[in-house]
Amino acid sequence: MPAKIIRIIARLNVGGPAKHVVWLTDGLDKARYQTLLVSGRVPPGEGDMGYFAEQSGVSPYFIPEMSREISLTDMATIWKLYRLFRREKPDLVHTHTAKAGTVGRVAGLLYRCLTPGLVFGRSRSCKFVHTYHGHIFHSYYGSLKTRLFLAIERMLARLITDRIVVVSEQQRDEICTNFRVGRASQFRVIPLGLDLDVFDQSVERRQKFRYELRLADDIVLVGIVGRLTEIKNHSLFLEAIHEYKKQFDSSRVRFVIVGDGKLRTRLEEQSHSFGLKDDVIFPGERKDPENFYPAMDVVALTSLNEGTPLTLIEAMANARAVISTSVGGVVDLLGAVVEDGLFKICERGLSVPAGDAHSFATGLHRLVFDATLRAELGARGLEFVRSKYRKERLLNDIEELYDDLMSLHAAPVNADSESRTALSRIRTASEATDLPPNKATSESGEVNRSLRSLF
Repeated sequence: MPAKIIRIIARLNVGGPAKHVVWLTDGLDKARYQTLLVSGRVPPGEGDMGYFAEQSGVSPYFIPEMSREISLTDMATIWKLYRLFRREKPDLVHTHTAKAGTVGRVAGLLYRCLTPGLVFGRSRSCKFVHTYHGHIFHSYYGSLKTRLFLAIERMLARLITDRIVVVSEQQRDEICTNFRVGRASQFRVIPLGLDLDVFDQSVERRQKFRYELRLADDIVLVGIVGRLTEIKNHSLFLEAIHEYKKQFDSSRVRFVIVGDGKLRTRLEEQSHSFGLKDDVIFPGERKDPENFYPAMDVVALTSLNEGTPLTLIEAMANARAVISTSVGGVVDLLGAVVEDGLFKICERGLSVPAGDAHSFATGLHRLVFDATLRAELGARGLEFVRSKYRKERLLNDIEELYDDLMSLHAAPVNADSESRTALSRIRTASEATDLPPNKATSESGEVNRSLRSLF
């Protein structure tokens, strides 16, 4: 009988994590794993990738109260997840991204330990895995909220998490060593994987998007791809273009910002204030990366914080030269430094200090006017991605992780003293566990009060 997996993500918004969970849900060996994908609501102003799940034949279980922002509805989300666990009796729960990791593992704590066996120090046998696609420990929130989230992550790693998955060595060092979340033995580095077949014959598709933009063949197109949110720091991209125009000849270069989000109007206004109306194009959100990546000559990333950015992997899969701020797992993608200066020329791309518009502009100039360097970086990036980031490798790595955990699954799980102490504060909610689903929200106030005392 296949092992039952519940996979949880807060929302299927535009970005790498949405594709990742769909690929895993669809691609794991169905003779061995039965996977249910659970997702929440995509808020207004964010692109919805529900279409990607539908195209892959994945039908998520939808919890409308679950979304990115913190609110009292999180208590209803935890309650519904707990009820889902009670009904489905999963062998393993795998959460993805920060919000899903919090509500999913708190619900898991309830599921594991709100059982008569707790009296004898025994809890339900279910493994819990959390994947950090990035982290929220800097550049997202103010210091107080960040410290609160960090404390919660440390607690959840200690009480409920069997394995912590990170997507790069750099990210493991940040989360485990710098931020002291979890123990080193809990961590597994499993790089992203993607479907590279969609990018086959990219040369033949180069003109399609360029034709839409009405670009001549000799125009060098520099693009940036991603949600228009603060963490992606598109403002730096515009500042770098402004610097570029002041210092260098920009007559044969154009810039494109692919994506949408709440900052679009502000970014368009910033572009106009810099006098970039004829230089920067905002085509909005696109669903055809197989067409827009080949149209670009250089792909840029200006983020303040990243795990391993899917956009750079996709750019390399199309043999595009890349330039990026040196944040998170970008370091692992770009490789060793070959030449140092205002910017660093690495094995597979250019690295720039975060927030440095002048250095970014100078690096862009080098790539725009050095076609040989662009070709060399693109070729090395393509070879690297084909060897390291295939979807098939990702699926094998995840199956090995699950197999390892399942081999430990036969032994009953002992609830440690920390879990019993923490859960003693919420046992008063256990009498409500058999309420019908339509009463879950009304009873969530009791769970809310108990969880407040826990945190």
